[in-house]
Amino acid sequence: MTVHQPLPDAASAPAINAAATTGDGLGCHSGQEAMRSAATAAGNAEMLERFAKDYPVGPHDKPQSMCPAFGSLRVGLRMRRTATVLSGSACCVYGLTFTSHFYGARRSVGYVPFNSETLVTGKLFEDIREAVFLLADPALYDTIVVTNLCVPSASGVPLRLLPKEINGVRIIGIDVPGFGVPTHAEAKDVLAGAMLAYARKEAEAGPVQAPRAGREERPTVTLLGEMFPADPVGIGMMLEPLGLAAGPVVPTREWRELYAALDCAVVAAIHPFYTASIREFEAAGRSIVGSGPVGVEGTVAWLSAIGAACGVAKPLVEAAQNRLVPAIRGALSAMPISGRITLSGYEGSELLVARLLVESGADLRYVGTACPRTPWSEPDREWLAARGVMVNFRATLEQDLAAMAEFQPDLAIGTTPVVQKAKQLGIPSLYFTNLISARPLFGPAGAGSLAQVVNAAIGNKGRMDAMKAFFAGVGEGDTAGTWQDTPQLHPDFREKFARRAAKAKAAAEEIP
Repeated sequence: MTVHQPLPDAASAPAINAAATTGDGLGCHSGQEAMRSAATAAGNAEMLERFAKDYPVGPHDKPQSMCPAFGSLRVGLRMRRTATVLSGSACCVYGLTFTSHFYGARRSVGYVPFNSETLVTGKLFEDIREAVFLLADPALYDTIVVTNLCVPSASGVPLRLLPKEINGVRIIGIDVPGFGVPTHAEAKDVLAGAMLAYARKEAEAGPVQAPRAGREERPTVTLLGEMFPADPVGIGMMLEPLGLAAGPVVPTREWRELYAALDCAVVAAIHPFYTASIREFEAAGRSIVGSGPVGVEGTVAWLSAIGAACGVAKPLVEAAQNRLVPAIRGALSAMPISGRITLSGYEGSELLVARLLVESGADLRYVGTACPRTPWSEPDREWLAARGVMVNFRATLEQDLAAMAEFQPDLAIGTTPVVQKAKQLGIPSLYFTNLISARPLFGPAGAGSLAQVVNAAIGNKGRMDAMKAFFAGVGEGDTAGTWQDTPQLHPDFREKFARRAAKAKAAAEEIP
């Protein structure tokens, strides 16, 4: 029989923000400022300050990305023996679970529903707590992750007051509000950082579980950021001549890998925006190396940085470089890319892909990423800027489209709306997430990996022009939609209603 721990007394628990239940409630439609104000009033000012420091925004406050909680949700759903519970508006939970299953999740997502009464009385927290106790079966799970979405975060539902473990099952509560975490890529770091913090304290307290394959005898390099499955293997082969091994990839696929990730010689920030995770590694005394072994120059520089961080003798590093460089250079020259390209995305690997495109011969003019500029992205930014490539952090859709309009590329690589606009203009295009980032990038395996798909897309320009000419005027403006007869245009009606709208606007502006 499970014994429930007592609930915190009313004096220690922060008050739930009743403003979240007034009127239409504080949903995603309320606007970021209203949500931030509510969260601050509910005692979550410290959380917002931490997010603002970890994930700094640019000239605009939020890139046009999917709900950020999708990132942390995917991290939990990919881990063995991990249960995931969401607390948020039903519409948000539906959208997140639908998208997660669309991307291949093979397990259920827990949900604790609420209404105005349970939210304002604190019953929602009790419901979450009860759900966690019901789930905490050590035969099934190592960890339960509970995630507050926008409304519970704005209302101050205190997941930090949940028990840290129940029946040996770890309980991790995180807030991933859209008004605090800018992108889904950074939300992966929110959960990865929380797990690393928990695992680090466990390791400091005493012996922990060994990796499934046993402990690596050689010093390891932990790889930070999701990547193509073959890349860690390829990186391991590049590290072998240095007497090093590739460690786990963070976010990990099971809890015990977190201990091995912390027990490394150095951390390679392949994705440079994992700020919370880097903070935990630094607290564990680990050094961080940015960029990755991409292309000839990137591989040489990265191996030098890793060797220096691990105290590897310079002749060993140079020998590894001399062995790898001819193979990479040969692969690049065998599969050159010719054409002008603009590139944008929200995964965090955009600058690495850009470097590979440049070394492949592409005339790359612009790189836009929804992720922020950090100290660990500087090597890639400086390399690209030195070659005349415009690099835009926290890029908006409008900026990505403006770059495409300005540079008139032979190929636009980007997010879904960028690809849509490019195709409307007859410009060949590729969706970054599915067609570019899902390929090897590093070392000899990465060299030339983009050329086939990129060159094939650029070669489709003639087909794009033919389709654009054939469908010219179809589905645009007054001819949009489904109709049986050709729509009759009535410019006089349009002018009449335009005058009426202008008159109503002027009258409204005169009202004090």
